[in-house]
Amino acid sequence: MSKLFNALWSQYLKVHRAQMRAFIERPVESQAKELRKIVRTSASTEWGLRYGFDRYSKTSDWRSFLPVQDYETVKADIHRMMAGEKNVLWPGRVKYFAKSSGTTADKSKYIPITDTNHRHCHSRGGWRLVTSIFDNVPRPRIFEGKCILLAGSSAAAPGGSPGTLAGDVSAIIYQRLNPLVLKVLYPGMDTALMADFEQKLDRIAEGAADIDVRLIAGTPTWMLVLLRKILDHTGKRHILDVWPQMQVYVHGAVSFVPYRAPFREFFPSDDFYYLESYNASEGYFAVQDDITRDDMLLLLDNGVFYEFIPMEYWESENPKTLFLEEVEAGKNYAVVITTNSGLFRYKIGDTVQFTSLNPFRIVITGRTRQFINVFGEEVMVANTDAALSEACQVFGVTVADYTVAPIFQSSTGKGGHEWLVEFKTAPRDPSAFAAALDEALKKVNSDYEAKRFGDLALQPLKLNVAPSGTFYQWLKEKNKIGAQQKVPRLSNQRTLLEELLLLAGARP
Repeated sequence: MSKLFNALWSQYLKVHRAQMRAFIERPVESQAKELRKIVRTSASTEWGLRYGFDRYSKTSDWRSFLPVQDYETVKADIHRMMAGEKNVLWPGRVKYFAKSSGTTADKSKYIPITDTNHRHCHSRGGWRLVTSIFDNVPRPRIFEGKCILLAGSSAAAPGGSPGTLAGDVSAIIYQRLNPLVLKVLYPGMDTALMADFEQKLDRIAEGAADIDVRLIAGTPTWMLVLLRKILDHTGKRHILDVWPQMQVYVHGAVSFVPYRAPFREFFPSDDFYYLESYNASEGYFAVQDDITRDDMLLLLDNGVFYEFIPMEYWESENPKTLFLEEVEAGKNYAVVITTNSGLFRYKIGDTVQFTSLNPFRIVITGRTRQFINVFGEEVMVANTDAALSEACQVFGVTVADYTVAPIFQSSTGKGGHEWLVEFKTAPRDPSAFAAALDEALKKVNSDYEAKRFGDLALQPLKLNVAPSGTFYQWLKEKNKIGAQQKVPRLSNQRTLLEELLLLAGARP
């Protein structure tokens, strides 16, 4: 796109910049305003009538209106909405549903994306991200070339009424983008939304050398696959040889810590920038507004009202929740949301930690079902990511993927943790790497360190090295090839690990 187009967007972003300043300066008031709009708009729906939303007057009463929900409590009503019923969770008919495999379960989940949610949550969040890019990247020129948004696909919703679509949230948003935005995207819509994800990556890679790409966005796991395909097609050494004007990679969905080193190999430049966004099927929640920090700014005027469950109440039937002004920095919380898509006090399954309370900044620490706490060690994904990154740095190696599960105590042995790691470049001495990884995990998690003291409660971790392609093969066998799909990092059970060990040839 022309320099004029780039300049026009720069001016438009001033509006978003002012809105962001407003909720940073008045966070509690901004949240109260969002909740009030959501509750009043949905007061005449089935859920609004059932729970008496017309009685709502102030934020402090919200917790008393209805219990905390999960997908099981809303699933039947969402399927009615997909079948065409109106005024169930949100006024009118909803035609779009984000399909999530749920990384902790095989069953699909369908999250409504209302027109209001599309405009005032997902789209607005995207513009907040673009604002952050223009605020952080020196001389941003992303709209002077093309952008690749690695999206999934959508199709007619199962059991849905005519015209109802379900698919990856990325695909739902992609096909509803403003035509002006679509002009800066590569590839065309037909390829971008192909159902065959592997074929889609091949097509993008085949035409990559002829395109001036300035920005790429997508899950690190799949973006690495695409980048390798591009180098295979072009014969170039790194991606900046293919796209010399490339400036930005936007990532999300998983922690970027284990991927930083591999991406540096593809983009060996200090003038290349990484920004994180926190967008999910349920909404667009946060953006990295300062690239000198590793956290994200929580978006407080985005059609989402937040509550937070302290870790000790995660498994409670009706857990205690905290409002934004009640949280503390440095503690793990499960996220509960009320949104303009018709989700009310809904647990999304993610866990976050506040790094700042003025403004409210967060890091994603994992999933409520992705942790290991068999022995009281309370290990989260953020811990294993950090420990693995440190060990990789010491040994000069890079990781493609990993998963961890417990070794249960028995009459013949102590408990512990068993890792399966697929390296891009493997350590020469896996045993030494395992020892360094164990020490690094002790450093970032004092509970694990205490349980490992003197090898009394936990034995040193066990490391298995997976052959290249093991995790990809597991995803393929599970029919989980796609933009939003990923292998769970941690589990309190061994089912996933055993399946992967079998693929890796470590089990008979």
